[in-house]
Amino acid sequence: MYYFRGSQIFQYICRMKLDTTTFQGLTKPVYILEEQRLRRNLQLISDVAKAADVEIILAFKAYALWKTFPIFREYIRATTASSLYEAKLGNTEFGAPTHTFSPAYTDYEIDEIACCSSHLVFNSLTQFTRFFNRATAVNPQLSCGLRVNPEYSEVDTLIYNPCAAGTRFGVSADKLPADLPKGIDGFHVHCHCESGSDVFERTLQHIEAKFSKWFSQIRWINFGGGHLMTRKDYDTDRLISILKAFKARYPHLKVILEPGSAFAWQTGPLVAQVVDVVEDKGISTAILNVSFTCHMPDCLEMPYHPAVRNAEVVDDAYQNDKNVYRLGGNSCLSGDWMGYWKFDHELQIGETIIFEDMLHYTTVKTNMFNGITHPDLALLHLDGELELLRSYKYEDYRDRMD
Repeated sequence: MYYFRGSQIFQYICRMKLDTTTFQGLTKPVYILEEQRLRRNLQLISDVAKAADVEIILAFKAYALWKTFPIFREYIRATTASSLYEAKLGNTEFGAPTHTFSPAYTDYEIDEIACCSSHLVFNSLTQFTRFFNRATAVNPQLSCGLRVNPEYSEVDTLIYNPCAAGTRFGVSADKLPADLPKGIDGFHVHCHCESGSDVFERTLQHIEAKFSKWFSQIRWINFGGGHLMTRKDYDTDRLISILKAFKARYPHLKVILEPGSAFAWQTGPLVAQVVDVVEDKGISTAILNVSFTCHMPDCLEMPYHPAVRNAEVVDDAYQNDKNVYRLGGNSCLSGDWMGYWKFDHELQIGETIIFEDMLHYTTVKTNMFNGITHPDLALLHLDGELELLRSYKYEDYRDRMD
């Protein structure tokens, strides 16, 4: 086993090999990043960037496992941050100043954020007026931009739609002056979420219709995230064609994309174990040593229904069928469960449950509610060996309350 106690965990250098189809042998929950899958995504993204002559950078809000940054540096040169801590992470651990955007910079953080950034995007003209001189005085190399709102998005889920009525993000075209304030070098536009290239093509028409009159006054444009180019059905050729055509129309503009999910899409699971099986009113629940609210919060927020390896999702019409289970988390939240899944056998205590595709927007959003033991973080190397990157302990929970 690779689990150690005490300070040994931080000097961990041993590795173990295991069956990656079942992950049998693991007795604690762990997020497993598979290097082969990660490199596949990175190579595709790098190829798209080169073919379209654009820059594609990593958004930390979806993925921020900094111990894997050396792998990323083989393929990309920069990252994007949305807070002081993300900016510091990019500047110190990735090794390059970040492209930074925040809905609202503050007096007590703006100086440090500016020092950690290469690009600084303001959410409003008010924020720009308030902080531009101060930020560029701290970092004269800073290139500043403005987030704009094209008032168009095909994101159906309201919580993820940055262009919904009443949005707090960006400046609409009717609120921009004919001449941009001196110091605005670029526009930032974000209105996608796990979208296809066809959505980008339609959205781009609205962006150009609203804002092209100002393109001669800027040097770069950032089309944000949500471009899920590593999904199997994504048309990357179409994306490249769209970007090349845009650059042909506006050859002076540097184009930037900053997806998050695309980098970590389908790069590894969360492996858990069955701790108990309980029954009430004919409904069987397999209680796990992980929590939806703590370790897979998007499952409850969205709701997003995760895929479980070797299990079929069924609706509540099948809840009383044989080998159909709710999966329950181990927190005290009554709603910490999801269902229903049909297995081909009766679940046993100690059995492994594998939640697929649990690296993006999961590892960055976990919490320690209820003091639940946090899953480990591990990297599955190309040679099939599993390296433990981090194991959490009581002090990590305690010190959050210090």
